[in-house]
Amino acid sequence: MSINKEYTELKTSRFERKFVIEQGGVPYVERIVKLNRAGFRPVFYERQINNIYFDTPNLRNYYDNHFGKSKRVKVRIRWYGETFGEIERPILEFKIKTGAVGRKLSYPLRGFSLDKNIRSRELLTVFKNSNLPEWVINEVSYFMPTLVNTYKRKYYVSFDNLYRFTIDHHMEYYNIKTDFALFIEKKSQANVVVLELKYDMENDLKVSKITSSLPFRLDKFSKYVRGIESFNSHLAV
Repeated sequence: MSINKEYTELKTSRFERKFVIEQGGVPYVERIVKLNRAGFRPVFYERQINNIYFDTPNLRNYYDNHFGKSKRVKVRIRWYGETFGEIERPILEFKIKTGAVGRKLSYPLRGFSLDKNIRSRELLTVFKNSNLPEWVINEVSYFMPTLVNTYKRKYYVSFDNLYRFTIDHHMEYYNIKTDFALFIEKKSQANVVVLELKYDMENDLKVSKITSSLPFRLDKFSKYVRGIESFNSHLAV
């Protein structure tokens, strides 16, 4: 199996700077991006991104991300397009962050069918049916599915092709109950837009020319943390 050609495979470490905007919506954010002195232009096409997140029974990854542990990991299955139905080219991701620097380990999975009656334990068979390295099989054996989230993403790249903005909006979350069918609880964040600036580490010295003209404040935002806390208010401390 090969990596889906539409998938952004990350082979190097990069910075990921996030800005959370709750007023003005996507048109306002796009206008700011287009006016930036780095000459950002639309690239690729808007698409829907879907993730199934996995964590340990005691939510180790959630707590590491919530409390800002220096080195933290997220484990997820990612695919593009419709959330439900036949998922043809899913990717297993280990997203590893050390401080503000992130990298990804990516492994193609065999396709599977996702519907609203699927049970969480059935998702674990996706790993068993895929040709994954032994260490990956061992690692995911300690995990269980904990959250599904979907959102739409727009892409912009700078004139010199060294910096990329992504604009995420229309975020939705589905709660996962271990012993029951999935997708019985759903929550949306229609008013939240997340602007993310991504670039390789060697380009950090010049990034201030881009961020200094943004009317947004650098913020901490994790879709996984936000989704888990939206269904578990006692965790949002």
